[in-house]
Amino acid sequence: MRTPDETSFLTLRSGHRICVDRYGPAISPTSEVVLLANGGPGLPCDYLRDAHVRLVDHGYSVIAYDQLGCGRSDRPTDASLWTLERYVDELAQLCAMLALPRVQLLGHSWGTWLGTEFCLRHPQRVKSYIAADGACDIPHLVQELHRLRSALGSETATMMIRREAEGTIDHPEYHAAITLLNYRHVCRLDQWPESLQRSLADWNMGPYVTMQGPNEFTYTGNMKDWNRLPAMRAIEIPCLVIAGQYDELTPACARKIHDALPNSRLVIFRNSSHMPFYEEPAAYFDVLLPFLDAQRAVSA
Repeated sequence: MRTPDETSFLTLRSGHRICVDRYGPAISPTSEVVLLANGGPGLPCDYLRDAHVRLVDHGYSVIAYDQLGCGRSDRPTDASLWTLERYVDELAQLCAMLALPRVQLLGHSWGTWLGTEFCLRHPQRVKSYIAADGACDIPHLVQELHRLRSALGSETATMMIRREAEGTIDHPEYHAAITLLNYRHVCRLDQWPESLQRSLADWNMGPYVTMQGPNEFTYTGNMKDWNRLPAMRAIEIPCLVIAGQYDELTPACARKIHDALPNSRLVIFRNSSHMPFYEEPAAYFDVLLPFLDAQRAVSA
């Protein structure tokens, strides 16, 4: 694991602190910054940060941070904090306190909800956007997840629906079904990377359950009706939309994002699910680096 060049604890207006890691050159007005918005919510940034620090070797400063409620950041228990609007404001405060120039923003999974909303509300802070393994129409995503669950067979799918209705999702048979879905649609590697395991082991389920639901395949939280596709035509910066062929946030979700954006490219990684940067790293960075470099060349 690469050591950060700087770790900072930033105090938000609310008085809470968040932990930020910088890799690569110190920030200046001419810095080329890749800002990572990881999945979750409530998931430490380790898994996304450790996969992307190699960008430093290509001349980028990489910023990763533990969102409020997870990792090394403060972990308040006030459920009213767990809203998309507050997380967007948190990211805006981070950019201001670090005096970041316009960034190339990479949002992964829930980070695409955060990243998309950030691009819409703070367009002056972003010069390109990578929407990785995400969805911007949650009702459509729920339909896709039901489709993935149905592939387990009618008996298993019926069991899952029944246990969710009964509130008995702690039953071993339900957990077994979720485990199978995770290995099919979250990460298809036999051995999951240590940084991913570390993030998952330290997941704060408070923000996650409040905003999403009890697991990756059940949406009951305050984001369940969120759909920003109609507004996304306003995001005119260059965008890269990526997904894995077997992604839990499916290629159909990625296609909807791509179609909603006026200036985007769509890439599907044929041997990946939700973690192409671990499942197909060579192919992934062969796509990501030219995209980042193209935006750097434009601003040079």
